[in-house]
Amino acid sequence: MNGGRVATVVLGAVAAVLLAVMVAPAAVQRVQDRMDHTARYASGAAAKADRTEVPRWLPDTATGVAFLGSDRQNDRLIRATLPERALPADCTAGRPLGDVHLRAPWFPRDTPQRATAHCGLYDVALVGDQLYGWQDAAVVAASRTTGPTGH
Repeated sequence: MNGGRVATVVLGAVAAVLLAVMVAPAAVQRVQDRMDHTARYASGAAAKADRTEVPRWLPDTATGVAFLGSDRQNDRLIRATLPERALPADCTAGRPLGDVHLRAPWFPRDTPQRATAHCGLYDVALVGDQLYGWQDAAVVAASRTTGPTGH
């Protein structure tokens, strides 16, 4: 009988560890998202429907959208998977206009060196099917005095 209890306890402990290993990464991600105020969406359409700050140029078909906006400024970060592996049609080629002021674990630090285009007021880099973009509040402020170029 004692051996049966030990086996039950051991199996229970193994099950608890396996459950923790499976659940922990998602829980850690949720905690990290709350700390840095990241919002995640299954699609571009869902992101735009939920938050007006998400740029309208983001394709509805984009998947795995991560969005981070500052509380007091117009600084923003966005990452999305573009199944078409191409930038939206209204993006234009060019070097970055602004600097990255926010940080997120899902946004590579070398993104400014990879940026090759502008989508609205965002500087963007397309790496494979991954779109990385940022908006600098100073660029937004300057656009208000010279005229809008898109959101």
